[in-house]
Amino acid sequence: MNLETEKKPQLAPNIMVVDDVPANLQMLTDVLKAKGYRVRPVPNGELALAAAGRDVPDLVLLDVNMPGIDGYEVCRRLKSDPQLAAVPVIFITALNEVADKVKGFGLGAVDFVTKPFEFQEVEARVHTHLELARLRQQLCRYNAHLEEIVALRTCELAQTNARLAVLDRAKTDFLSLISHEIRTPLNGIMGVVELLLLTVTDDPDAAKYSEMYRQSRQRLMMLLDDALLLSQIGTDVGAGIRKPCRLDDLLIQARLLAVPFANSRSVHLAAVPSNLGLVQGSDDYLTRALQSLLETAVKFARASTAIKLAQTTVSEEITLIIEADGLAIPLEVLPRFFDLLAVSELITPGGDLGIAPALAERILTLYGGAVSVENMKPPGIRLTVRLKCA
Repeated sequence: MNLETEKKPQLAPNIMVVDDVPANLQMLTDVLKAKGYRVRPVPNGELALAAAGRDVPDLVLLDVNMPGIDGYEVCRRLKSDPQLAAVPVIFITALNEVADKVKGFGLGAVDFVTKPFEFQEVEARVHTHLELARLRQQLCRYNAHLEEIVALRTCELAQTNARLAVLDRAKTDFLSLISHEIRTPLNGIMGVVELLLLTVTDDPDAAKYSEMYRQSRQRLMMLLDDALLLSQIGTDVGAGIRKPCRLDDLLIQARLLAVPFANSRSVHLAAVPSNLGLVQGSDDYLTRALQSLLETAVKFARASTAIKLAQTTVSEEITLIIEADGLAIPLEVLPRFFDLLAVSELITPGGDLGIAPALAERILTLYGGAVSVENMKPPGIRLTVRLKCA
């Protein structure tokens, strides 16, 4: 609020009194002036309408029975004028019939004062309706201010969303570019490494070097595949289309794809439970998500242990439990386990987790599912996968 506006003295409310009886007009004027109000006495309806148009009053005390334009017609015209419609009108009347009051309220009056006057009643009703009008005006100002704030915040939100869309598109383009374009020079590097390994077959450490190369190559190619798939989720129009998928088939295929990695860690993957039911999603995407979670569990498992699988169905949801005995997740890492590239520490024997957990979480979310992780006692992790039944 402007400081100059705050310093201006508040003017007393401006009340228009309309009555064709001079004695009534004088009495009401004197009573209201004595209470500090600014009062404009007007003897008929025509003059009242003209005066209200020149200087909008804060309240109108209006006699019903007047020659020419009666109080009801004056009230109707006041309420039909957008600049005067909010002015509270209190009727002055000797009529005490319910029908007369209903007619007055129907035209927009806020109250009635019955002749002969009780001046304390007149003062109380005038004060009450002036205060109600003041509060309504204040509420309108607050609402207008709130609408301005909402419009401003909406504009800021739209700008932020636009920036985020640009950043998200840049991230997607970057992941796609890396996944596609890095393969050509990478294949050349890998070909040279393989040729070099063939030249050191007589070295006693050749087998160790070869295995290190194989694991690094496999992990790098998987990272590229995950990055490409992650970028496709946001751009593939068909990615969000759901269809019934047999969870048994998805999990069997995911287990088959994860077995080589599990074997390299001397970890056994338990058999897939039968009759798991139908879930909503896409075969390819859900299989990749389950494979990522199985391989994530393998990274935490001790050698010679088994990854356990269990399933429950509650209402419209299938819950799949994946458990690995071995290492626990550090507490500071647990809240960001599924964040993209957030878990880069070497917290498992299989190295960092890469983007596999984030990829799995985003695929499951795409189809209305979810995944969570927790530590177990004795040490190990439990992945809880929730999928929507088809």
